[in-house]
Amino acid sequence: MSMRSPSAPVTTPAPRDTWKYLVESSHEALAFHTSQWLDCICEVSGGEDASRLYHMQDGRQLVLPMVRRRRAGLVTSEASLPYGWGFGGMIGERNTSAQDVDAVLSELSARSTFSVSVKPNPVAAQPWIDRVPPHFLALPRTAHVLDLSGGLEQTWSDKFASRARTYVRKAERYSLAVESDTTGAFVPVFYDLYMRSVERWARQDNVPILKARRRAAQQDPLHKFVVVARRMKEACKIWVARLDGRPAAAIIVLRQGANASYWRGAMDEDIAGESRANYLLHSKAIEDACSNGCQWYHMGETGTSTSLAQFKTRFGSKPINYFEYRIERLPISATREALLGAQRKLRARLSREDTSMSSKASKLSVWPLTRPASVRQPA
Repeated sequence: MSMRSPSAPVTTPAPRDTWKYLVESSHEALAFHTSQWLDCICEVSGGEDASRLYHMQDGRQLVLPMVRRRRAGLVTSEASLPYGWGFGGMIGERNTSAQDVDAVLSELSARSTFSVSVKPNPVAAQPWIDRVPPHFLALPRTAHVLDLSGGLEQTWSDKFASRARTYVRKAERYSLAVESDTTGAFVPVFYDLYMRSVERWARQDNVPILKARRRAAQQDPLHKFVVVARRMKEACKIWVARLDGRPAAAIIVLRQGANASYWRGAMDEDIAGESRANYLLHSKAIEDACSNGCQWYHMGETGTSTSLAQFKTRFGSKPINYFEYRIERLPISATREALLGAQRKLRARLSREDTSMSSKASKLSVWPLTRPASVRQPA
């Protein structure tokens, strides 16, 4: 870890004209770094604009998108960005440097807020390594990103796995109709598919469907996607694949400068079946990103799901390990991460035990089980 440099003077909230200029000048800026995206977050969540414009000693300026949340009049958290709203971190006219990280972390360390967090763009996360002081909690994360340099032809032939190309061709033979829209007209279609996905995930995880739908409606209400489409306009494109006129799958892709970001996806497995509609949608979105001069197609966080990681790597995306950084007055995140880790270990142990019991049962011999005559069958 390096010595901390003095924190830079800060203007907050960041002036919108300067913010817009820095976003348009930055090669690292994602749609998540725009003021329009922060306005989406504030409108949906009730947060406040806590963006910060840093005035560096060499005359440069950096903007850090940040959302403040209050409860009972007290500031409870400041995040760049809140959970479920993509990546944050600072951007400027030049790519992020270690000195930039030092200055921003020095200023954030002096904040009296209960919780402060920063989740940087994974592609720009390298300067953060070894720069974070011990009182920050570093939470390991993994995201997948596809490098589009070389254009569509090279991406298709050299980066797509052969299986991905096969699945795209298969989807095309199914005569799936693919449409895209930037007006918000497809938001209801996406949201219906999203709720169908929620039900499928609930069945897979043995969660009551009504409980899962209620939780999803709280975390991701329809209003959220309506707001995003309305405020982001042409930067938010919803892709929908239909089979025989029925929506089978949909994805939401956000674009800013050199970066396209896959934000959300959903499907109706009963309709999509074996059509591989999701492969076709991402193929079309990647083609669109290439035609718009994008260098990166961000496929978002992957977590611990091996199947999701496999899906993303088939498009040629590479896993990037990085950290989300937090300061907390109480060790809430550390405790939560420990509990989640314990839950994962417990589920893995129970799964192994179930597999072992099933294997033993299959080796037992074989007389059919019968109930005693005194036990009545339920009516």
